[in-house]
Amino acid sequence: MADKDWEIPLNLQPDLSDYSYDLQAALRAVVQLRAVVPADAFTADTLGTERTGSGVAITAPGAPDGLVLTIGYLITEAETVWLINHAGRAVPGHALAYDQSTGFGLVVALGQLDAPPLELGDSDGLPIGTTVVMAAGGGRNKAIETKVVGRQEFAGYWEYLLDDAIFVAPAHPFWSGAALIGADGRLAGTGSLILQQGDGRSRADMNMVVPIKLLRPILTQMLTTGHSGLPPRPWLGLYVMESDGGLVVGGMADGGPAERAGVKSGDRILGVGDEEVAEVSQLWRAVWQIGGPGVQVKLRIARDDASLTLRVTTSDRTKFLRAPRMH
Repeated sequence: MADKDWEIPLNLQPDLSDYSYDLQAALRAVVQLRAVVPADAFTADTLGTERTGSGVAITAPGAPDGLVLTIGYLITEAETVWLINHAGRAVPGHALAYDQSTGFGLVVALGQLDAPPLELGDSDGLPIGTTVVMAAGGGRNKAIETKVVGRQEFAGYWEYLLDDAIFVAPAHPFWSGAALIGADGRLAGTGSLILQQGDGRSRADMNMVVPIKLLRPILTQMLTTGHSGLPPRPWLGLYVMESDGGLVVGGMADGGPAERAGVKSGDRILGVGDEEVAEVSQLWRAVWQIGGPGVQVKLRIARDDASLTLRVTTSDRTKFLRAPRMH
């Protein structure tokens, strides 16, 4: 779908007069982002080779002009990045950094972006019930007035875990990299996912947002080295789902540690070593506490009518990814 072919219904768009800050200026900070990834990239099959979403120009001590914060999966292994500002002008960008732990990605514009940057806000100051704006690139008709409906742990099936994610509803339909703008007009988080609860007429959609507080401790390191500086976590290469009170392997990364160790789709994970695990968050924490990449993890699984233990030698996920192309 082309960007011009959609807009948020008028009754859900934020009314400029309802906000004490200059919402129009804040929305100009949000840009459209388009990335192209080589067909032979590691993430090409799972995330696609053409990725579209949003980013937001940010300002912080030591940050260069034209710095854009987005959600990292949009730019992972990207060979080409384009940033389109509120006036529709496209500027090339360079994928500068991606932090696996938080999910944040940074892009720097390689030309004059003409997007007034947003200051980083206080995501801890967003209690449940707070009215906020979720904005994709393109102005007010790409923005939705929404509310914070949850603050809780989020565990992703792709070996990802946030202790305090932000959940907002109604959901933005084009959430990837969208800016969550707090009541003070500052940036409170970055859109990551849409989640669906219930079904049929009782279904409720919400966005999961990565809180901006997670960026502050790692921003300087990401700018200078391209990564957060935090120790990499051991990676299994597993996609795991919760089902009927247990954990089921839904798939594996091709050539990843779990596949090499003999794990199969449909296996039920019972435990890590002597520790039983019944939730995705328990599984990731149990693996991460063993050590860094290269550590051997004993996965206890059930397959058909048999129980067995597989020894998985973990890896560093980033070793499987292409480094950003330098300009």
